[in-house]
Amino acid sequence: MNIVDLFYSASFLVQLIMLLLLLCSVVSWAIIIQRGLTLRKAKQQVDSFDNTFWSADDLNTLYNELNKKKARIHGTELIFYTGFKEFSRLYQINPNMPNAALEGATRAMRLSMNRELDNLDRYISLLGTIGSISPYVGLFGTVWGIMNSFIALGAVKQATLQMVAPGIAEALIATAIGLFTAIPAVIAYSRLSLRVGGIEQNYSNFTDELLAILQRQAVAIRK
Repeated sequence: MNIVDLFYSASFLVQLIMLLLLLCSVVSWAIIIQRGLTLRKAKQQVDSFDNTFWSADDLNTLYNELNKKKARIHGTELIFYTGFKEFSRLYQINPNMPNAALEGATRAMRLSMNRELDNLDRYISLLGTIGSISPYVGLFGTVWGIMNSFIALGAVKQATLQMVAPGIAEALIATAIGLFTAIPAVIAYSRLSLRVGGIEQNYSNFTDELLAILQRQAVAIRK
C-alpha cells in the first residue's frame, strides 16, 4: 500500500488535514523563493548604491540624479533621498539651527528605513507560524486517525496486527506531512530573518554615516 492509497483510505477529516498541510507547504515554499529573491535584490542594491554614494563628488548631484527617477528608488537610495531632501529643506528655512535640520533628516530616514524593512519582512512571519503549528496539526490528524482505528477494532471480536496496521499507517502519514511542512519553514524563517537583520544593519549604518556627513557640511557652511 503506497502513500496515495493510504490517503484515499483515510477518514475525511484526516484527508482534510493532509490537504491543508500540503497547501501550507506550497505557500511556505512560494514565500521562501519569493522572499529569497527579494532579499538578494535588496542586498545587491545596498552594495551598488554604497559604491555610488562613496564615489560621488557632490551629494547635491547625486540627489538630483535620484530625483529624476524618484518613483523607482528604494532601499538606501530612498533613505538618502528622503534624508537629504528633508535636511536641505529645513536648513534653507533656518540656517542657524542645523541641529533641527539634522533631527528632521533623522526622522525622515528612519521612517523610510522602517517602510523598506516592512516590505522586506513581509510574509516571513507567516513562515514562523506555519513552522510552529504544522507539527501539531499533523499530530491532531494522527490522533484522530488512531482513535478511529481503535474504535473500529472495538466492533470486532478478534483484533489482529493486520487489521490495525493500515489505520495507524494512515494516521501517521499526517504527522509525516506536518513535519515535511514545518522543517523547511522553520529553517527558512531563521535564515530569512537573519538576512533581513543584516540588511537592517546596512540601512542603519548608512543612516549614521550620512548624518555624520551632513553634520560636517552644516558646520563647514556656518564657518
